[in-house]
Amino acid sequence: MRRHHVIIALTGAGILALAGCGSDSDAPTADKPSASTVPSAAPSARPSADPSAARPDSGLPPSPAPAQRAGYLAALNKIDPEIVNGQDDKAVSRGLDQCQSMKGEKDPTKRVAGANQRFIGPNHPDGFGPVKSALIVAAVQTNLCPTY
Repeated sequence: MRRHHVIIALTGAGILALAGCGSDSDAPTADKPSASTVPSAAPSARPSADPSAARPDSGLPPSPAPAQRAGYLAALNKIDPEIVNGQDDKAVSRGLDQCQSMKGEKDPTKRVAGANQRFIGPNHPDGFGPVKSALIVAAVQTNLCPTY
């Protein structure tokens, strides 16, 4: 009988502990002050409402302008149509991710290896190989992040 009391007590304590884990997303906390207590910031210091905007601290360049995007996708399709494979947004996202990794990596061999891992297709689950990956890196750098 004593064993049942211990199990019930532990179960009750666990439930109470879990109940304390939930929070009201609108309620201010020590970690998240209410909107009225947040000091106003200059417009340039606020994060952009546009999720595609560049985040300088992350190394991501801004989303390409329509002409840049079209040129980038055309370059990838010229290398191998399977790189884009009808998924334009995914190809652009992979390109921006490649820019982010290239910003910190100056070794061309490692850049190509990264592109080979990042750019895959249905018939190329292990990448497009070093030659096409080098062309992908060139297309990314030319069209999405020329300063990287």
